[in-house]
Amino acid sequence: MILSSFVSRLPSLKGFALAAASAICYGTNPLGALHLYAQGYSTETVLFYRFFTGAILLFAIMLLQKMSFKINVRECKILVAFGFFFAISSLLYYASFKYMDAGLASTLLFLYPLEVAVIMSLFFKEKMKKSVMASIVISMVGVSLLYNGDSGFSVSSIGWLLVFISSFTYAIYIVMANRVNLQMGSVKMTFYAICFCLCFLLLYSVTLGSGFPPVFTQASSWGWGFMLGFVPTVLSLIFMVKAVKIIGSTPTAIFGALEPVTAVAIGVTVFGETLTTRLIAGIILILGAVMLVAVKK
Repeated sequence: MILSSFVSRLPSLKGFALAAASAICYGTNPLGALHLYAQGYSTETVLFYRFFTGAILLFAIMLLQKMSFKINVRECKILVAFGFFFAISSLLYYASFKYMDAGLASTLLFLYPLEVAVIMSLFFKEKMKKSVMASIVISMVGVSLLYNGDSGFSVSSIGWLLVFISSFTYAIYIVMANRVNLQMGSVKMTFYAICFCLCFLLLYSVTLGSGFPPVFTQASSWGWGFMLGFVPTVLSLIFMVKAVKIIGSTPTAIFGALEPVTAVAIGVTVFGETLTTRLIAGIILILGAVMLVAVKK
């Protein structure tokens, strides 16, 4: 009886694990971006190499697994929309690093689980369970504790607006991934979403941005570009799509609470930031909120 109950829960457990892995991978974005910013590269250039290397990696995976690259007109339209929303979200998120600390931008991006829950409730009549509402509240309190209260806190209106629109468009992306029911694997879907995202980014860079992205001249630049293309792009998006198909949009979004936790961990271990009692309390609340969703599911 216990064994059969455990076996029946395995798909959900797999979904939770994939959602957690996706959030952790996505939380590594500032690590590569800030190193490339320090080398003098623009936001559009950093994002170009992130998605360029990501597309190449996915292309290689599809070739090795002998996947079909064929898509029909309906699928193409949906994938173009995916690329558009992901391009906007990524561009604004990376641009916000110019106006606030990257760790702070990562925590503010966590508005998107609430936005996902609201979108699903308003437009798709998904009942917002008490456990989901409680987990959102608890996780948001936890995120608020991740702010550095000791040194003061201020966010420029531009920085706030950039992150808010970024989180909203990412929420739309997650909801679409759940509702459109594309009959294709996560690798193929992610590959085309990234390719169309890359097209939109190039269009913006050439017309309104810094021009055509320059070629990297340092080995470390290529290394950070590869890291951005592999970890927070390929791995994160594939894990996210798989998680959404198993446990749904809202639970997957709630697990995004692990993104700011990852940002804090990177700050402490890589950049020598202090792990205060305030930060520990925030992390505990966020993980507690994640566990609440998992247990109720």
